[in-house]
Amino acid sequence: MLAVIIPANNEEASIGACLRSVEVAASWPGLHGEQVLVIVVLDACTDDTAQVATQTSARLISVAARNVGIARAEGARYALSLGARWLAFTDADTVVAPDWLHVQMSLCSDAVCGTVSVTDWGTYGEPMRQHFDATYTDADGHQHIHGANLGVCARAYQRVGGFEPLASSEDVALVRALQAVGARIAWSAAPRVVTSARRVFRAPGGFGSTLLRVSEAHPQSDGRVP
Repeated sequence: MLAVIIPANNEEASIGACLRSVEVAASWPGLHGEQVLVIVVLDACTDDTAQVATQTSARLISVAARNVGIARAEGARYALSLGARWLAFTDADTVVAPDWLHVQMSLCSDAVCGTVSVTDWGTYGEPMRQHFDATYTDADGHQHIHGANLGVCARAYQRVGGFEPLASSEDVALVRALQAVGARIAWSAAPRVVTSARRVFRAPGGFGSTLLRVSEAHPQSDGRVP
């Protein structure tokens, strides 16, 4: 069994599209019918995230931590208790490619670190897109770590003790722990996901926070990001 774990804190606007994409990935022919357990970890949600998620086949568990590290860890714990051999992680504001899970598995590694892409730059506009394209490595061998596009085998995850209870960079801490024990990590651009460039983000040190910091550091007065 494979598992997909999605932490969610007030994600009613985006969780539906995320889960629909995951359901397509879970039925990809290359998985040869292996069961895929989709887990949404509701973290202190006060909106209709749960109601939207219940319209899919996902299983819902709840925490009240407001902490993405705890939410991911709880989802992983639940998946492992049911016998999952592979843990795939994405975010509620992210849409995964139809072959996303299949590609992760085909890389035959202890962990897979994938890249992200953005199709709608919203209020950041063209200058941020240009800056991202110029500075982000969307190719095999990259060194990016995104909780929105991450996979790890159950044995390797358990060997390093799983996610730390961090409000951000929990994904980085996990991958660094895997590296420290010599895990085989695929730094691949093959598993594709599209994530959001929203200004109202959840993790204080995550992708959304990084975009805002870059935007503030490079004023767009001349229409270009230096």
